[in-house]
Amino acid sequence: MSALQLAVTDSATMLRRNLRHALRYPSLTVAGIMMPVLIMLLFVGVFGNALGNGVGGSAKGDYINYVAPGIILMAVASGCLGTSVSVCVDMTEGIVDRFRTLGIGRASLLTGHVAGSMIQTMASTAAVVGVAVAMGFRTSGTVLDWLAVTGLLVALTFALTWVGVMFGLLAKNPEGASNTPMIVQFLPFVGSAIVPPESMPGGVRWFAQYQPFTPITETVRGLLLAAPDGRDAAVSLAWCAALAAGGYVTSKVLFDRKAPR
Repeated sequence: MSALQLAVTDSATMLRRNLRHALRYPSLTVAGIMMPVLIMLLFVGVFGNALGNGVGGSAKGDYINYVAPGIILMAVASGCLGTSVSVCVDMTEGIVDRFRTLGIGRASLLTGHVAGSMIQTMASTAAVVGVAVAMGFRTSGTVLDWLAVTGLLVALTFALTWVGVMFGLLAKNPEGASNTPMIVQFLPFVGSAIVPPESMPGGVRWFAQYQPFTPITETVRGLLLAAPDGRDAAVSLAWCAALAAGGYVTSKVLFDRKAPR
């Protein structure tokens, strides 16, 4: 069996391991679904009329079409926490040393975490989309628009999963690994997810316009409402590539340092 085949086999084994852990301990997955749903219920069900008027609509139906794309991205961002915690647990409980004695490929452990976390995050995101539709979200996007949205969400999930791996390797304990990703989960709020950046104070508005979640939110919103902006799409893909590259390179360096041969 070639080195590539061994790496693929080991990665598949680690993927099965992570999915079994997710089934046995579903709390993080459930939290990843419930938090965006609760936010949607709060902002649409409680503040929907007032905020709908503020973004140029006239009712909750108008506002949910505005806010749903941002909350869908919050579901993607929530997956970062589970990845961080699971990686940190493996690194601090000695399981990596046990795997080394079995001759498992070094890259397979992180690859399994990334693949497993991506499957869980995309499943959670699909559930949030279903809740948004049930609450009244309606899209005028075509099948191609939905495919483009799916591709962008997969790219963002891949990027944020590697960022979550990085956070897990940086953390000294699982408690710390659960706190750091909150920064990523908070970013959509300080963007265009809930209200337009133009309504924010000067300094906050500047940050909202140039942080990564704003162009990604606007791209998803534009595609689903049949008004895509090519510039936002290009910036979104650039952010996804930069986050993925930064997370991967940093994770590799930290893993090699913490788990030497």
